[in-house]
Amino acid sequence: YPSDFKNDFALGTSLNLGTELQFQERIKIHFGYRFFGNVWSSDLTEVDALSGQSNRYEAGLFDLLDPSDRFFGKLENLSLSYSRTDWGVKLGRMGIDSDWINLQDGRLSPTAVEGVNFWLNNSKKFRIEFWGISKISVRGSSKWMSIGESVGVFPVGRDLAGNPSKYFQNTSSDWISVLELSKKWDSYLIKSSVTTVANISNTITLTGEHTFPKQANSWMFGMQLGFQQGLGDGGNKDLNLAYKDPTDRNYAVSFRLGYSKDRFKSNLNLTQMGGKGRWLSPREWGKDAWYTFIPRERNEGFSNLTAVTALISYDFPKAGLSPYINFGFHFLPDLNSAEANKYNMPSYRQINIGLKYDPIRSKRLSIHALVMNKEALNRNELTPNQRYNKVGMIHTNLIVNWNF
Repeated sequence: YPSDFKNDFALGTSLNLGTELQFQERIKIHFGYRFFGNVWSSDLTEVDALSGQSNRYEAGLFDLLDPSDRFFGKLENLSLSYSRTDWGVKLGRMGIDSDWINLQDGRLSPTAVEGVNFWLNNSKKFRIEFWGISKISVRGSSKWMSIGESVGVFPVGRDLAGNPSKYFQNTSSDWISVLELSKKWDSYLIKSSVTTVANISNTITLTGEHTFPKQANSWMFGMQLGFQQGLGDGGNKDLNLAYKDPTDRNYAVSFRLGYSKDRFKSNLNLTQMGGKGRWLSPREWGKDAWYTFIPRERNEGFSNLTAVTALISYDFPKAGLSPYINFGFHFLPDLNSAEANKYNMPSYRQINIGLKYDPIRSKRLSIHALVMNKEALNRNELTPNQRYNKVGMIHTNLIVNWNF
């Protein structure tokens, strides 16, 4: 940050130990326990003096529920599965990768869920997958929580009146269901998902993609449609304590135009959001599904937005190197409107420059370096709260993974 803000750093490590036991060919027991350690860091419990806010990025490496805890662990995976060639079912604690509930975005601790997962494939490349979720361990935390308890672990932003939101530990929701359908044929892909959060919201997304192959290069066009509505009482009968206004009706549309040739890949993306109320999806549960997503930020909590992003990458297979760049402009609602802009976030420009290294001689090791910069599009008269944890920063990440 500039000299007027608190700068932080952190070196964290995690060790995930697990095993898989197989019985009678089709039955498996999965087990995984993850240990975490804060090897070295600045004081992540100290509040920034100018803005009065706590650290956002480095603290997410560890336990957001207790930033002072330096070493801890959690039982991340304990499940029983039965699978055949074309269908399978799993019960217990497990990972998940759906549109709105997924592993992570730059955390040592990925999102995991407790419940049931059923999938069905057929020979015509049609797939059905269902999740029934009763508990969740959100990314950047050590606890298993009920659905309602998990909402608000991340910063809560402002309520509709502009005051600090009070839905954390006041949200009532017992389960989540996720239904995903997809079909591939020739150069087409169609996918739909319905994510229902009891007493909070129902989110529907539809994705269609078409690839135009032409020898060594190809073009791709994709479109996503989204609709979200409030359910029940939005998490609490008292609207001042609710997570979502149950009368909300939101929509979003996202487009992608991609081009690839040999080892070069690129895409240009556009997302437009609108409707009544805020589009909400708990940040604790993973990254968003839109084409315009760029790691280290989410566009959520807004009544409307326009986002334009681009990705360019190139592979050097003989060296095991893959450099890339993400670039985007995000036009957000008026900062003075708490109803439209939950997190008091200014419109911003973001650039990510990254390098992935997968050594040819070692299939177990992978290294990823990332430098991110975010700047406000209009820097005039921004308050410290509108800058700290949001814009005017350079953030560096070095990630090393070793698979035994």
